[in-house]
Order: sequence, then structure tokens, then C-alpha cells
Amino acid sequence: MAAPKKGRSASAQSRPGRSLALILIAIAALTGGMFLSGHPTPRLGIDLAGGTSITLTAKNEPGQPNAINKTNMNTAVDIMNRRVNGLGVSEAEVQTQGSDNIIVNIPKGTNSKEARDQVGTTAKLYFRPVLATEVSGSAASASPSPSASSSSSSKATDKATDKATSSSSASPTASATSQGRAVTDALKADSTPSASSSASPSGSSSASPSPSGSASASAAATKLEAQYAALDCTDKAQRAKAGEGTKATDPTVACGKNNTSGQWQKYVLGPAEVKGTDIKSAAAVFDTQSAAGWKVTMEFTSGGSKKFADITGKLAKNQSPQNQFAIVLDGDVVSDPFVQQALTGGSAEISGSFDQTEAQSLANMLKYGALPLDFKESSVTTVTAALGGEQLHAGLVAGAIGLGLVMIYLVVYYRGLSVIAIASLMVSAILTYVLMALLGPAIGFALNLPAVCGAIVAIGITADSFIVFFERIRDEIREGRSLRPAVERAWPRARRTILVSDFVSFLAAAVLFIVTVGKVQGFAFTLGLTTVLDVVVVFFFTKPLMTLLARRKFYASGHKWSGLDPKALGAKPPLRRTRRPSAPVDPKEA
Repeated sequence: MAAPKKGRSASAQSRPGRSLALILIAIAALTGGMFLSGHPTPRLGIDLAGGTSITLTAKNEPGQPNAINKTNMNTAVDIMNRRVNGLGVSEAEVQTQGSDNIIVNIPKGTNSKEARDQVGTTAKLYFRPVLATEVSGSAASASPSPSASSSSSSKATDKATDKATSSSSASPTASATSQGRAVTDALKADSTPSASSSASPSGSSSASPSPSGSASASAAATKLEAQYAALDCTDKAQRAKAGEGTKATDPTVACGKNNTSGQWQKYVLGPAEVKGTDIKSAAAVFDTQSAAGWKVTMEFTSGGSKKFADITGKLAKNQSPQNQFAIVLDGDVVSDPFVQQALTGGSAEISGSFDQTEAQSLANMLKYGALPLDFKESSVTTVTAALGGEQLHAGLVAGAIGLGLVMIYLVVYYRGLSVIAIASLMVSAILTYVLMALLGPAIGFALNLPAVCGAIVAIGITADSFIVFFERIRDEIREGRSLRPAVERAWPRARRTILVSDFVSFLAAAVLFIVTVGKVQGFAFTLGLTTVLDVVVVFFFTKPLMTLLARRKFYASGHKWSGLDPKALGAKPPLRRTRRPSAPVDPKEA
């Protein structure tokens, strides 16, 4: 029975080259993939590369106390991610933190400022009819607005159109009176029910509003008049508070900057008729067939198409400015095109005095602007590239010092065995670097300072596995065994210890990754990744390499610089059976 066991052992010991070849092929393939992917370096986090970190906190809407939930937060993250990456900021990170916070990390780059501006624009998108408008702080006529037309009809022109104003008198008193009358008339026209809007149980219809309804509408109109008269859109604080807390179903006041004149305008807007969720897609297109230049094309969903056709049909019958609709994002009017005809084709375009940047920005807002929640900007942190470079340099220096100290310890204590340990550390470092570079474009992994710390901690974990294996081999040599049998007998016991140790480290990393958020997850992820790589390196590189070197005379003979000198280890002499000498035979007895 002993002979077959010996044969199997010899066969197992004769295959270490296969394991070494397998891991070397894997390293070559991963390295080739890294260069072919176009990302030969790991993607750096904001604390190392520099950029802006924005913390957005979700707010409960009136009447919706349970709106902040996991589903809505994940939807908001997805929309924000598509919004910033739609600007070409492909390395931006958007992730939740806790139950009501979203962290947006925008690396320093060409479009990072615009991305920050659009990420801060986090509220819902609405199409509201314009009831009244004028240049804020002035009684002069407002500048022409862009036009909206169906993409299936004739092209829109950039021809200036006369805009009715809320005020026609130079006198402040007359201006205020005319302005209030315009708002009141507009609100009445917008809220007056049609003859078929109310029906009695008997089937008859009535167009007369109830006294209580009239009183309520009159009070709302008076309040809105006062807000509109007092609103100064040139004041940033007033712009931020304009229309605050207003429901989508109620009229409101708002501010917007005219694309042509650059002046701030104030508006009275009717209830929202179309929501941002009704837009299927939007794009900035250069119109080569007219002088309008850049325009924005929109395509609505099936439900949005009907809503848009209804509202544009109504607006086309009105006089300016009540033939305009305002595209409102975060309470700001980003565009206020007028309508020439009902748009029934399911698509539309906005043309005017747009340059490429303005058209692309507006298209991006239309496409990704509708969020399920309202957010406020809690904090903004800017990290310069110089500071990030200093932190990266400090982290690399710390890692180099740690690696150097480990290598010195291995050389001094293990001597020749340190060659195996250092080679294994190099293989582990190469695999870690290549995987970090590949995981950047694959899953969005970014190497931040905590992740660097996790990689440094992993040096000790990897070195600990080598030490466990080497000490088991030395224990076998102390028992009087030669090197090759000692390696094979030490491996099963060392393997169990290494697996248990790495399992505990991986479990700790997994728990830390699950229960923490933000940058601490980078530390946990790197720690878990390097722990898994430690098992791979020990099984497919360290053990096979030790088996091969055990056949070399330098190690097998126990050279004093091999780290396996039996005398230095205090090895016992080999146990051998000795025969007792036979007693001499007496010739007489023979």
C-alpha cells in the first residue's frame, strides 16, 4: 500500500510548473487587456486627482412624507449619473450615502464646472404656460423668445416677434396697476371652467363657478399679484425663493435669464401641463437649412405627446405672451418659446439664439432633468490637483516604506527563503495594480486614499501567509526530515491556517464594505480584493515555486544562507533503526 502512495506524491510534486505557467499566463492576459482597454493606470478618486465633491440631501415634499425611499434614491442616482456623464464627464461618481444623501464626485476636467451646475439642478422639470412676463426691474418690453414648432412642420425661424408686456406705462403707479390687472386677467382666463367642465347628476352642465371657489381663486390671484409685483429677479436671494413650496398644480412666479439680451425676466406661470417624465429624448442639433443655428429637438412619450398637443393647441390661440410655455427646472425658467400652432406629431423643437453649449445644456436638462425627489445642496468640497498629488505621493511613500521594511525582515530572518517571499509579493503587487486599472472602466472603481491604505495593510496579510508556510517547513526540518518531504508535509497544515486567516480578513472587509459608505468602502474593497489575491498567489505561485526550489542543491542541502540550515534550526538527528550485533557463536557449541 505504501508504494502507490509514494507514486501519487511523486506525481503531485512533479507538476508545480503547470501552476506557475497558469498564473504567468493569467498575468500576461490581464496586462494585455489593461493596455488594450486604453486605461493603463488605475482611475484615481477625487481626493487624489482633484475635483469637486457635492453632498445633496433629499427633502420631503408637502403631502408626501414617505417619498424618500430606496427606490426613489436609486432612481435619482441613475438620472444624475446619466446627466453628468452626458456632458462627457465619464469619470464622475454618483452614489448614495445613508438613507437621504447622495454624494457626487466630479473630477477636475474640461466639463466639470458645467457638470457641477447641472448636478446642483436637482428638482423636477415642468412645462408651464406663461400668463405674464416682463424684464425684472423694468417696464420695457421683454426681448424676443425662441420659438417652438413641430419637427414635422416647417422649420422655425429666428425672426424677432413682438411680445406683449405686463406694463405699458412709464409711470410706476400705472405700471403696477396694469401689471396687477394683467396677472388677474390671466389667472381668471386660465382657471375659468368650460361649459362642460361641471355636470349635475341629471346630466345638465353648468359653467358658473361656486362662490367659495371664486373667493378662493380671487385670494390666490391677489397673493400672486403681490408676489409678482415684489419679485426682483436680479436679486439672487429672491430668485432662490421664487415659487418656493408651490405645487405643480398651482400657478406660481418664477425667474429666467433671456438668452438674447442676458437680462433677468420674471414670470407668472400657470399650472404644470407636461412633466419632465413625459420627455422620451432630447438632443442638440445644428440646423443647416435656416439661420436659426443650434436648436433642441424633443421626442415625447405617448402620454406626453397627447399632453403637449393639448397645451400647445390652447396656447396657439392666445396672444403674446400667453402663447408661450416656460420650461421650468428647479424653479428657474430655462427657456420660454412661443407656440405658432398645435404640435401633434409627438416631437417638437426649440429654436432661437442658441450657441452649441447652450443648446447641449438645454437638451441635457430636458433629457435627464426629471428627478423623483427634491434635493438641497448640503456641502461642496473642492480638492485641488496639487493637494491630491501630495496625498498620492504620501501614500506611495508609505507603501514603499512598509514594503521595504517587510523585505528587510524577510532577508534578515529567512535569508534564501526571502527570494520566494519577495517574488510572491511582486506577483501580488502586479495582479493588484492590473485589476485596479481594469476595474476602473468596468465597475467604476476609483483608487482613493483609503484604498491605498487598504493595499498597504494587505502587504502584511500577504507576508503573513509566507511566514506561516515557511515556519511549517522549518518545523518539519526540526523533526529530522529532509527538505522535499518537509515541504509536502508542511503544506496541508499551512494551507488550512492560511485559508482560515484569509477568510477572517475577507469577512471583516465584506462587513466593513456593507455597513459603511463613501471612501471607507474603498478601503474595504481593496482589502477584500488583496485578500483574495493572497490566496491565489500562495496556491498558484508560492507553493509551486517552493516545490521547485526544494529540488535545488542550495536549498536541499541546507546551506547556511538558505534559511533552512538544520543546525541553525536545531534539528534532531534522523531516527534510524539499528540492529543489535549478533552474539558470537561458541565453536564448542557449533
